[in-house]
Amino acid sequence: MSARKRERENPCGVCGHYHKYEEGEVCGVCGHRMPAATENSLLQVSAFPSEILPEFLYLGSYDNASRAELLKTQGISRVLNTVPACQNLYKNSFTYHCLQDDQNLPFDDAVQFLEQCEKDKARVLVHCMSGKNRSPAIVIAYLMKSKGWRLAQSYQWVKERRSSVDLTQATYQQLQEYEQKIYGPIENSNPSLPIFSSAGMPSFSFGFSKPNDTVHVPAFNSPGATSIFARPILDIPPQEFTFGAGQAQSSSESSFASNPPNPHCTDISMDGS
Repeated sequence: MSARKRERENPCGVCGHYHKYEEGEVCGVCGHRMPAATENSLLQVSAFPSEILPEFLYLGSYDNASRAELLKTQGISRVLNTVPACQNLYKNSFTYHCLQDDQNLPFDDAVQFLEQCEKDKARVLVHCMSGKNRSPAIVIAYLMKSKGWRLAQSYQWVKERRSSVDLTQATYQQLQEYEQKIYGPIENSNPSLPIFSSAGMPSFSFGFSKPNDTVHVPAFNSPGATSIFARPILDIPPQEFTFGAGQAQSSSESSFASNPPNPHCTDISMDGS
């Protein structure tokens, strides 16, 4: 019965093993996890917030924050509310921290709270109304300040784990200013949102790096940047790639010389016929 069931299931197109990759399930063989990128998978996991850093940092919407039982199943005990208009529904069950309602996001206040959560080894949910703009910006700012990552790298890290992230231009400019505050003036800074070379293509995680490890990500479409997918240019004449066809070529040339084309288009007998 189980064998027939396996025949009806489709193996993962990336690792080739059988696991519920469409639901974001981690493969028990190789550890591969498919980010939720399709509408069906988004519907299946929409009730759960996105895990940004394993067993610590989660990103979601007000709808996620309103599901107390689901948050408890993930071990979340603290909530960072980035929109004061969203009520803190379960003050008896979670520790809340609410940011001020300001056009300029209070990055330092939020980062300080998240760093304290990390020290206390407490899992925390960062949310706004939709989980697309304000709360992702707070998480990106935290990654820049606490993990030492640059803006482009932090943005891609969050975008890969929550594909619905959609920062406004004003929010992204605030993040650029915060990056300059941390690292100093940046040459050739682009005020617009980054465009990835693999836009629209899901990227896959085969395991998580440690929080203090340097995470290498694909290069962005910036002048002079070399794509990790670029093939090295080999300065080899094309005629050297004969793959054993050299002898066949010489024999065919001699055969052609001994049997010139038939100008009268008559049938030519073949050996062994």
